[in-house]
Amino acid sequence: MRTRDNNKVALVKKTAIELMVKDGLEGFSMNKLARACNISVATLYIYYKDRDDLIVNIAVDEGQKMSAAMTKDFDPDMRFEDGLRVQWRNRYQYVKENPVMNAFFEQLRNSSYQEKFLETFLSDFKIAMGTFMHNAINRGEVETMPFEAYWSIAYGPLYSLIRFDQEGQSMGGRAFKLTDEVLWKTFELAVKALKK
Repeated sequence: MRTRDNNKVALVKKTAIELMVKDGLEGFSMNKLARACNISVATLYIYYKDRDDLIVNIAVDEGQKMSAAMTKDFDPDMRFEDGLRVQWRNRYQYVKENPVMNAFFEQLRNSSYQEKFLETFLSDFKIAMGTFMHNAINRGEVETMPFEAYWSIAYGPLYSLIRFDQEGQSMGGRAFKLTDEVLWKTFELAVKALKK
């Protein structure tokens, strides 16, 4: 039995992500991946049981990296505005530095793999965010509200700006480039909407 070649594993992961982003999950196959990597299909099965195993493994590995990036310098005991600012900075920085990964995660969020991805990604992350919100509510910094309402106000504006920036245009096709000034002004408005 052949041993794992870490360089080949890295190539397979990178190429698989690129293909899934380009062709969608429906257009992704082990045969296409092997061809793109210039390896035999049999080689892929040394590393992964099947297509689903490959996708789930990539989702878990990359989800953990994203979680670590989003919680960098974040402490659930931070004051609400400070903690949310760290979250905005980390999320924006992650997406800016990893646009292909962000597109890959969007594919997963809109697929049958969503549950598996979120399950692994959210474990520690969900605990940290839940503790952060619980602390902010207990300190009287924000109102108690449904999670969906909180997320929509806290992060919806950020992800809208990111999407406009990635597309290079805002509503109606107007040219758009996200600046720090626009980012942090929007942040201030989101905080103002959430604070008691």
